[in-house]
Amino acid sequence: MIVAIIIVVIIVLVLLWAMSAYNGLVTLRNRVKNGWAQIDVQLKQRADLIPNLVETVKGYAAHESQVFTQVTQARASALQAAQSGDVAQRIQAENQLSRAIMNLQAVAEAYPQLQANQNFLDLQAQLKALEEKIAYARQFYNDVVQKYNTKIEVVPTNIIAGLFHFEQAAYFQVDEADRQAPQVKF
Repeated sequence: MIVAIIIVVIIVLVLLWAMSAYNGLVTLRNRVKNGWAQIDVQLKQRADLIPNLVETVKGYAAHESQVFTQVTQARASALQAAQSGDVAQRIQAENQLSRAIMNLQAVAEAYPQLQANQNFLDLQAQLKALEEKIAYARQFYNDVVQKYNTKIEVVPTNIIAGLFHFEQAAYFQVDEADRQAPQVKF
């Protein structure tokens, strides 16, 4: 009789642990989704701001059409990647857009009249604030991804993760090209 009670208690404890581990994984997976949604909101705001910034700079630097084309194409790629739903493709497209924006800002620095333009200054301030929010959202997302991926890999929760097919989440990483400073050549 005592053996049966001990076995029942062990089974109940194992089931409670399994439920707790599963719920913890689901919670972290939902936090990863929420983190990505927060990034998505910021990236959408940035994509909406870019045409205004480009048009403002175009007025002063009309001969810099290659930079404008880069920004426009990068923005289109980012919007297309957003519609695809593929996180890895979206990350790559957004990194490309970040590089194009850095190049646009580098070109803008070469035009003193533009730097004094209030519209440009306002747009640049909005873009800077958005980039800071994006950086924070990326950091939050990567922190949650790290916790989630670790939980999937460590014993004993990796057993539950394997049974219920929890997949690793992708980090939002910077491309190598983003690590280099943009160059302006005339």
